Amino acid sequence: MDAEVGAPVRLEGKFAATIVCWLLGIGCLFAWNSMLTIEDYYAQLFPKYHPARVLTLVYQPFALMTTAALAYNEAKIDTRKRNLFGFSLYFIGTALVLVLDLATSGRGGIRQFIGICVCSGLFGVADAHAQGGMIGDLSLMLPEFVQSYLAGLAASGALTSALRLFTKAIFDNSKHGLRKGAIMFFAISVFFVLLCFFLYASVFPKLPIVKYYRKKAASEGSTTVAADLAAGGITAQGLDGTDPSPKQLERLSNWKLLLQNADYALDIFLIYVLTLSIFPGFLSEDTGSHGLGSWYVLVLIAMYNVWDLIGRYVPLMKRINLESRKGLLIVILMRFLLVPPFYFAAKYGGQGWMLFLTSFLGLTNGYLTVCVLTCAPKGFKGPEQNALGNILATFLIGGIFAGGVLDWLWLIGKGW
Repeated sequence: MDAEVGAPVRLEGKFAATIVCWLLGIGCLFAWNSMLTIEDYYAQLFPKYHPARVLTLVYQPFALMTTAALAYNEAKIDTRKRNLFGFSLYFIGTALVLVLDLATSGRGGIRQFIGICVCSGLFGVADAHAQGGMIGDLSLMLPEFVQSYLAGLAASGALTSALRLFTKAIFDNSKHGLRKGAIMFFAISVFFVLLCFFLYASVFPKLPIVKYYRKKAASEGSTTVAADLAAGGITAQGLDGTDPSPKQLERLSNWKLLLQNADYALDIFLIYVLTLSIFPGFLSEDTGSHGLGSWYVLVLIAMYNVWDLIGRYVPLMKRINLESRKGLLIVILMRFLLVPPFYFAAKYGGQGWMLFLTSFLGLTNGYLTVCVLTCAPKGFKGPEQNALGNILATFLIGGIFAGGVLDWLWLIGKGW
């Protein structure tokens, strides 16, 4: 990905900013991915309530409604406060999961399940604040930062899957092994959330390259970066000493931005409609039992997460970075041809076919997500890029919600 035209030849802190973006991506989804990854524990505690599907279905309306409200008002919302509030909510939700499990000694029941659902809803609100805010904020900087953040989101899934396989290996034959693994997951989640809070609050705003792009956005009329600039030691009077012209402060409305980027919005929506109609509910409950036994679902989820992570690095190779708007839409629509193979592989195929299809699902999800979210903001001013990032984050979460609902269609005819 090329550096932005008009930017200084050398901006200090680019590598550090890329690493911080990656860590922030991990922290944004680590707690939620932990909840998804220990579905075998929740399936044991709540066998009648379809936790793999219900927790996703609870999470998504909160995430979608909050993201939509924040995207609509993004020009009036302080990005710094929004993101820090999101990380704070992640901490509260993660701590509540731990407290609930410890207080009930790992017992099941409807009240405990409702408590877990409440925590899932909190994660949805936190996701809307932190993930949507971060995508908008990074969209006004470099595409590499967006890519690194998105890779971090996928890395959180790969990391939780690796940890889940590790905890299963060491606790599988011990008493309450699943519960011990779950407690370890959420203890690690607390650490990652606190790390992200510190990095975003104290490290990221002080990096020279980050201050440059936020100053640039402020000079183009953005008010959402003011608090982050102040945290980096830059006041409104210290921007450039000149008043911008009224024309420079003009920006497209959210509605006009949406109309100009309707194809990108549809792209990101359709990517996640398909993915979430299969992952994690279908993979967790509808793929049968095979030679891997109780490891089968864990390996499927791990394969998806690992290839999703790999897919998010593929666009860094410019020759295979798909930037054609028409090409993106065609490839994303063709991806729906995966539905029949998944159906027949679950019904008639061996575990090898399912592992292959799941890996391909993850690879294409990661690759296409990065292609869309790094291409869309190009050519717009800072405030417009922030707004567009928020709009696309809304459609992304909308796709996740729609996919989570469609996932229930796999249960038709199964007597549930």
